[in-house]
Amino acid sequence: MKCPFCSHPDTQVAETRVSEDGTLVRRRRRCAACDKRFTTYERPEVNFPAIAKKDGRRVEYDRAKLLGSFKLALRKRPVSTVQIDSAIERIEEELLQLGQREVLSSRLGELVMRELKKLDKVAYVRFASVYRSFEDVDEFRALVDEVGE
Repeated sequence: MKCPFCSHPDTQVAETRVSEDGTLVRRRRRCAACDKRFTTYERPEVNFPAIAKKDGRRVEYDRAKLLGSFKLALRKRPVSTVQIDSAIERIEEELLQLGQREVLSSRLGELVMRELKKLDKVAYVRFASVYRSFEDVDEFRALVDEVGE
């Protein structure tokens, strides 16, 4: 693996750890040239279903985009990165278990809302208020009342 600091092609693995659920390998590496350390992550490459958007377009599933949505909804909220990663992994597992070649974006949005509701009620309301495009205050109030129950 090439060093991200000096681009030297020779790095050595100093430590390897497997995640608790066994789906990810974390490696600490050291560059032979500049002696700096960095971390890499390995996960199996799988084929996620394409996402069918409301306008008819088909796009590839993008973990980074999903992570961005979570981070935006959870901005300044007391939720750890580990919790966010676990939520995304649960969503990805469900997408794979569906066994479909394509999933509606609305289905993915519902999965995100389900996970956010478990993580943080404020983040859930933030995401839902944008995702559901409320037409009036009463619809939004109903969502807040639902969360308060």
